[in-house]
Amino acid sequence: MMHELSEQELVRREKRTKLRSLGIDPYPAEAFTTTHYSNEAVAKYKEGLTVCLAGRLMSRRVQGKASFAELQDAHGRIQLYFNRDILCPSEDKTMYNEVYKKLLDIGDIIGVEGVLFTTQVGEKTIEVHRLFVLSKSLRPLPLPKVDADGKTYDAFTDPELRYRQRYVDLIVNPQVKKAFVKRTKITNTMRSFFNERGYLEVETPILQPIPGGAAARPFVTHHNALNIPLYLRIANELYLKRLIVGGFDGVYEFAKDFRNEGMDKTHNPEFTVMELYVAYKDYHWMMETTEALLEEVAVATNQSTAVQVGEQTINFKAPYPRVPILEAIEQHTGIDVSEMDENALRITAKKLGLEVDDTMGKGKLIDELFGELCEHHYIQPTFITDYPKEMSPLTKAHRSKPGLTERFELMVNGKELANAYSELNDPVDQRERFEDQMALSEKGDDEAMFIDQDFLRALEYGMPPTSGIGIGIDRLTMLLTNNSSIQEVLFFPQMRPEKKGPILTEEEQGIVDLLKKESPVVLASLKEQSGLSNKKWDKAIKGLTSKSVAQVSKDNDVLIVSLS
Repeated sequence: MMHELSEQELVRREKRTKLRSLGIDPYPAEAFTTTHYSNEAVAKYKEGLTVCLAGRLMSRRVQGKASFAELQDAHGRIQLYFNRDILCPSEDKTMYNEVYKKLLDIGDIIGVEGVLFTTQVGEKTIEVHRLFVLSKSLRPLPLPKVDADGKTYDAFTDPELRYRQRYVDLIVNPQVKKAFVKRTKITNTMRSFFNERGYLEVETPILQPIPGGAAARPFVTHHNALNIPLYLRIANELYLKRLIVGGFDGVYEFAKDFRNEGMDKTHNPEFTVMELYVAYKDYHWMMETTEALLEEVAVATNQSTAVQVGEQTINFKAPYPRVPILEAIEQHTGIDVSEMDENALRITAKKLGLEVDDTMGKGKLIDELFGELCEHHYIQPTFITDYPKEMSPLTKAHRSKPGLTERFELMVNGKELANAYSELNDPVDQRERFEDQMALSEKGDDEAMFIDQDFLRALEYGMPPTSGIGIGIDRLTMLLTNNSSIQEVLFFPQMRPEKKGPILTEEEQGIVDLLKKESPVVLASLKEQSGLSNKKWDKAIKGLTSKSVAQVSKDNDVLIVSLS
């Protein structure tokens, strides 16, 4: 169902019709060739140079037969100068008097051809000789307003609106693009790092018959033709290790993974991870490789190994400390849990104020102890190593420490950034580990791993000693762009369904915006702030009360308006 059109939207549709009546297609089909971006035109400025640019009309100051405007393209903004007689050298002045002055709006996409010159105040500008309408915008942009004192009002800053309408966010808050440009630089640098070492980028299935390779709740779907359930992958690990069995010595993948779990500032149900597997290596080699990789990525992204993250300066310069997980727990709690069985761990966790239950086995209890009481202490990059076997069903047993495995997690800014192993390649041991996971599942652990019979069969053909790692690309991007929310580094984060409230007119919405800043408020003051005429005010306030959006009450003979 189409929303009720505001007065501005109706006017813009009328302008669209008038453009067509003048023989101008507001959405032309032919390509529009540009010669420069805005930043190039300024950086490579040459007086009198003919240029052709395209972008959005973002401001306009009309002064009779002359006008200044701003064009915004993918790389910045540039000033435009329109002169009626230069744009329309013949007697027909329609392109200036009608099209430019009356039928174009802020947000319209236009093309201009003209010559570069510098204004008297020193601003590099395009004198427009030809104007092209490329796309008529039918909705007004939520542009911020700046008063005489330089204060900004009505900026498009509401996170829910920004994430839900990212296309608007990118237009009116162009600085947002910087994080996404850096994200691409991060992944490109990682690709170059791996490709230079001869590793092959591959693709593995997203729809999987068994959600293997991690402990997480999967999304479930159904394949009609095969009449079988399928799962969105929670990890690509087991498929990449099949490729190592098949004879590739090094493979990596930037994978979209999906986990049917909670959402917060560091978790999105759909996320990106890079996983790398290299034959004939172990987790010590992988730690050194990870240090070299992250150093290179940090420098490529921010020209330094040191990055500002909130109030912290985090340095990715190697080497990083290596701290065994059981030692970390003892260091931060004062309790040695290395010899404790499941029951003792549960009692200890409860004494330390953690919420635990009977479905949690030894591995989950240790994970809870570390995650809740230790993890946040590791701000600088730190390898937490040598996890207990119960926590690591895909990891090779430690070569010298019974009961532990050759695994590390990289902690940065108090969060896990990477997870890596000396990969378990003993098929008999792997089957036993899967069976232990099934026992946990029977106890009620809905994140326990499935038994992947085909992966076991692959291991039985023989997998060479291998080290693997998974690095969270979203979290790495958050660190290197100084963002505390994962939604800031995802173009389109998952959102709750949009609330469908009553449809408001433009005047009604303006009053609601004022009430969001201050409610309740004296009616006379609110009316003055709205700037509406008596007729529009009466219609708007009656509309809001009839739609139960606002209510008017009396307090000591003073009328008060508040949001319902």
